[in-house]
Amino acid sequence: MFDVAIVGCGPAGVVAAALLGQAGHRVWVCDRLPGVYEIPRAIALDHEVMRVFQQLGLVDAVTPFTEPFTPSEWFGVDGQLIRRMTMVDPPYPQGHTPSMVFTQPPVERALRAHLAQMPNVQMALGTELSGLVQDDTGATLSVRDADGQSGSVRARWVIGCDGGASIVRSLVGIQLDDLDFDEPWLVVDVQVNDRGLARLPKTSVQYCEPQRPCTMVIGPGRHRRWEISLNPGEDPKQAATPKGTWALLSRWLAPDEGTLWRQSSYRFHALVAQRWRAGRVFLAGDAAHMQPPFLGQGMCQGVRDAVNLSWKLGAVLQGEVQGLAAEALLDSYGQERQAHVRELTGRLKSLGAIICERDESKARARDERLLAECGGTVRDTPRQDVLPRLSSGLLAAQDTTGRGTLFPQPCDRDGRLMDEVFGRGWRLVLDGQLPAPIATGGLTLIDLAAAPERDGVVAAWMQRHGCHAALLRPDHYVYGTATAPDDLQALLAERHAALTN
Repeated sequence: MFDVAIVGCGPAGVVAAALLGQAGHRVWVCDRLPGVYEIPRAIALDHEVMRVFQQLGLVDAVTPFTEPFTPSEWFGVDGQLIRRMTMVDPPYPQGHTPSMVFTQPPVERALRAHLAQMPNVQMALGTELSGLVQDDTGATLSVRDADGQSGSVRARWVIGCDGGASIVRSLVGIQLDDLDFDEPWLVVDVQVNDRGLARLPKTSVQYCEPQRPCTMVIGPGRHRRWEISLNPGEDPKQAATPKGTWALLSRWLAPDEGTLWRQSSYRFHALVAQRWRAGRVFLAGDAAHMQPPFLGQGMCQGVRDAVNLSWKLGAVLQGEVQGLAAEALLDSYGQERQAHVRELTGRLKSLGAIICERDESKARARDERLLAECGGTVRDTPRQDVLPRLSSGLLAAQDTTGRGTLFPQPCDRDGRLMDEVFGRGWRLVLDGQLPAPIATGGLTLIDLAAAPERDGVVAAWMQRHGCHAALLRPDHYVYGTATAPDDLQALLAERHAALTN
C-alpha cells in the first residue's frame, strides 16, 4: 500500500509528490498525459513558491527559466497612468525575488526529473483514473494505462490535483461554488523579434480601457503575453485563429515582428470547492479552485495547497499527531486554504472590476478616484500586499497581526538562508528581547541574539507586528506571536494541546 496516491502531475501534484517523497513517504502519482503539457499556461510565480523549490533543492534547476517580473503599469481611459504594481524593495523578505515570470514546461520537467530520482515515488504517466472506493484504512483507485490495461492502486490517502474538470472531485461528489466571474478572453504568447521588441513597452501594462480591457506581460527572454478580453458577439474560436489573433494584436505588433507561440480562447472563472476533503480524499490546485487571471496567482495558489496539505499529511503518517488531533489537523487544510482562496479571489475580482469597467463614464470616475486617493501621484503598490494572511485553522487563539502571515527567511551573517541553517519543522524565533524557554517541546529554537541576521528583515517584521517571538509552522506560516514571557509560555502550551488532544 502507498501512503499517498496523487491524481494529476501538474504543478500542485508534482510539488505535493516531491514534498511527501522528500519526507520519506511512499507516493504514487499519475497523470493522463504521457509527458509535460508543452503549451505554457501559468506565467507568474512568487518568492513563496521559490522557497518551496529551495526546500526541494531545485532553485538552480528552475532559475534559468525565470526572470524578475517588471512593474505593471495600469493606464486609464485617456491613457493616463492610474496605478503601478511593483515588488517590495530589497532585502527580499523570503530570500528570493518576490515576483517572477517563468516558462512553465521546463520548470515542470525539472520537477518531474526530481521525482524520478526518488526511489519511494512512483510515477504512472499516461494513466487515467476511472474509479475510487474508500474504506476505513485507505482507498482503492481503479486506473487505466495508455495501452488500455486496467489495474488498481491502494493508498492510505488520496489527493486530487487533476485540474478544473477533476474526475476525483466528481467521484467523491464535491460541488463547486460559483463566485460570480465568467468572462471570455484570448490568451496569446508571442516570441518577439528585435524589431517588435523595439516597439513594445518596457514594463508590463494593464490597459483599463472600456472598449477592450487587455494586458501585456513581459515574460522571459523574447516571450510576451497578451490577455485580451473579447467583446459581446465576438467568436472565441475565430479570435484564436492566426488571422483573428493578429488582428487583435495589430495595435502592438505586425506578423513580421514576432512568431505566434500559442493562442487560445478561455473563459476565466472564479470557482471554489464547497469541501476540500471527503474522507480520505483531498482536493488541491485547480481541482479545488479556479481564479480570475489578475496578478497571476493560479499556480501559486496550487503550490500553497500542496505545501499546506503535505506537511499535515506527513505529520499524521509519521504518527506525530493522532486521534482527534490528527482529524483536526487534516480538517484545518480545507479550513485554511478555502478561506484564503475565497478572500484572495474577492480581492482579485475587485482588481478585475477596476480593469474591466466597460462603461466609459464609470471608467473615467474610476480614474479620477484612483488618482485622488494617491494625491495625483501614482505610488508603487507591491503585488504581495494583495495577498491575505491565513484567518482560520491551525492558528493560535489570540489574533495578533502577525498570526497567519508568511514569516520571512533571513540570511545570517555568512549569507546562509534560515531554512538551510535551521530546517523547516516547527520553529520558535526570538529577536533577543525574551529569555529562551527552558522546554520547547521539540521545537527548533532560533534566537537572533545568538545567530544574528544580516539584513534586519526579521527585526523589521517583529517591529511591524509589535512582538518579540514568533512560533512558525513547517510551512513557514506564523502559528502565533508573543510579546512577553508569559505570552510565550501560553503560546507553546496552546500549540502542544492542539497537536495532542
